[in-house]
Formats: sequence, C-alpha cells, structure tokens
Amino acid sequence: MSKEAVTALLIHGCFQFGASMSGLFLNLYLWRLTQDLYVNGVYNIINFLITPIAFAVGGIITKRKDRMVTYRLGIMMIAVFYLCVIIAQEQVASWYMLFAIFNGIAGGLYWTGYLVLMYDVSTEQNRVRFLAVNMVVFNSAGLIGPALAGFIIQWSGGLQGYIIVFLIAFVMFVVASVISFRIPSIVSHHRAYYLKLMGLVMRRNGLFVKGLGAFLVLGLFQGIMLFLPNILLFQTFGREDLVGYLGMFFSSLTVATGYLISRRVGKEPVRKFVLYSSAGIVLGSVFLLYDVTSWTVLVYMIAFSICNPLAVNTLTSYYYGLIGKLPLKGQLRVESVVMRETFLNSGRIISIVLLLVMAGNLTSHWLPVVLAAVAAAQFLLFWLIKE
Repeated sequence: MSKEAVTALLIHGCFQFGASMSGLFLNLYLWRLTQDLYVNGVYNIINFLITPIAFAVGGIITKRKDRMVTYRLGIMMIAVFYLCVIIAQEQVASWYMLFAIFNGIAGGLYWTGYLVLMYDVSTEQNRVRFLAVNMVVFNSAGLIGPALAGFIIQWSGGLQGYIIVFLIAFVMFVVASVISFRIPSIVSHHRAYYLKLMGLVMRRNGLFVKGLGAFLVLGLFQGIMLFLPNILLFQTFGREDLVGYLGMFFSSLTVATGYLISRRVGKEPVRKFVLYSSAGIVLGSVFLLYDVTSWTVLVYMIAFSICNPLAVNTLTSYYYGLIGKLPLKGQLRVESVVMRETFLNSGRIISIVLLLVMAGNLTSHWLPVVLAAVAAAQFLLFWLIKE
C-alpha cells in the first residue's frame, strides 16, 4: 500500500478510538438521562436524515476544493460536537434534536471525505486487501476504546464519567485532524458536480441501481444495530464497564474477520460472502425470538460482529468496482458516494421507524420480531448483487 494509504489508516484509527468511546456511550448517555427509547430513536432518525444532505454538501466541497478539505472539516466539526456535549452535559437530553442535526452534518462531511479518500488511495488490485486492513485498524482502535470508556464510567460512579469519556474522544479527534495534514490536497481540473445527472445514470445502469438497493437493505439492519445493542446489553447486565468490555470482545471478533478477509488473494466471491453473512445474522436473531436475555443478546451480537463486517467489506469493494465502470472514468466517484449514503441512510431510517412503531419499549414482544425481520431482509443482498 502507498504512504498515503497508510496515513489514511492511521487517521481513521485515531478517529475510531475516539468514536468507539464516545459514539458507543452517547446513545447510552441519552438512555440513562431519559430512559426513553423514543428519544434514542428520534435522535438517530434525525441524524440519518441530515447525513445524506451533509454528504451532498460535502460532495460540492470535494469537487470544488478537495476531499481532504471535506475530510478535515468533518473531523474538526466532530471534535466541536463533543466539546458542546461536554459543555451541555445533562442538558443534551433537552436539546437532543439540535445535537442530532449537528452530529449528522459533522459525520456526513467526515465520511464523504474518507470514502472518497479510500477510493483514491486504493486500486482494483489491492482494494479488497485495503478495505480488510481498514476494517482491522478500525476495529483494533475500537478494542481499547469501549473497555476504557466503560472502566472510566464505572470508576466515576455516575454520569460524570461520560463527560470524561467525551473529553478524551475530543482530544483524539483533534489529533486525527492534525495528522490529516500529512496527506496533501490534490488540485483537480474536474470540478463539475454531476449529482443532478445521477438519475440518468441510474436509468441506464440497472446493475448500479441494484448496488444502491443493496445498501438500502444493509441500512435496514444497521439502523437499529447502531444504537440498540448497547442499550440491550446495559439493560441485561446493568453495568457500563461490562458493556465496554463486551464491546471490546465484539470488536476482536470483527478484527479476526477482517484479518481472514485480508489474507485472501484476488477478488472475493461477492454473492457467496453475502449469503454466508446473511445466514449467520438470521441464525443469531432466532435466539432472540426465544427470549431477550443476557445469553441470547450475547449470541446475537457475536453473530453480528462476525457476519456484518463480512457483508459491509464485500459490498463496499463491490460498489467501488461499479463506480469504476461508470461513465467519465472515475469522475463520478464523489456523486456515487453521496448516492450510496442516501440509500444506506434511507434503510436505516425505515428500520428505526419500524422499531418505534411496532416496539416502543424494550419489553415489547415485537422487538425481537423486528430484529429478526430486518436480519432476514439481508437475504435480498444475494439477489441484488452480481459477481
């Protein structure tokens, strides 16, 4: 891999160390303050609604300036976001909608820059390996973060521990922002933004449309899984440090999956991988239908930690391959990233709305049914993608 690829992985590792501490416990912080699943659900719905808009704006900045400008702006805004959380403390629960908007904008800009950067620093020959190594780095950084955060919160004996965690995360985002200046900006003569033409591209390229549909299906599962598991774990175990230690364990499983993928040579068997991942997730969800207890939640999370990264890595590599085959020889990569995020977040919003409508609290018997349903929907990936 190139020097820029290694630097990008280093930056993302610093980012994930902070994110694994703060992001994991921010939803739990809201839950501790409100004890209301509706607040968490609406917070994430607003976040996912704003993120595609931020992606579109980030695309404009990327095309007219450079992806590193968007990337650095996203990191800095995430740092400021957690600085605001530190200042607001328990008032976050009163202003959670505004914080959701802020987080959606910051996250959208960050991921616009990074997804384009991942495409730029990898090639068709090494992309599968790069994405797998990225997964290893991403989750290795997440190994220590949750455990450290859980220890700090349990040690402090109150909500003040959450503020300490957010402060450490703020420092890590600042460090990532500083390191990002090691990757130079690229002056491009292709500054036209073709987002309004993506409808025409979709009408003429059915394979690309199915690729976008695959991310919508993936989002159906991710929307719930990005915030609900940690609340379920806290409800069943009752301790933040155990939630952190379990998060470390789940990340280690994801790292192992990424390592196994990175050892493969050549292109991955796309449909076979998504079939395996879908089957594993559905099998894990079956246990929740029996009962939502500590051991069934653990089994479900183990299946998720092993199978979900397999699907995400495979779909991302597959989608980057589709981007390379679009007209204008790679000039649509920014627009394609924006479209990907739009479909992904649409799926996330649909699943959260479904959860809130059918299972408004953690004791509802519909909760495991919804989880099993969105897990089973992952089998649609096998139909939506081609080798």
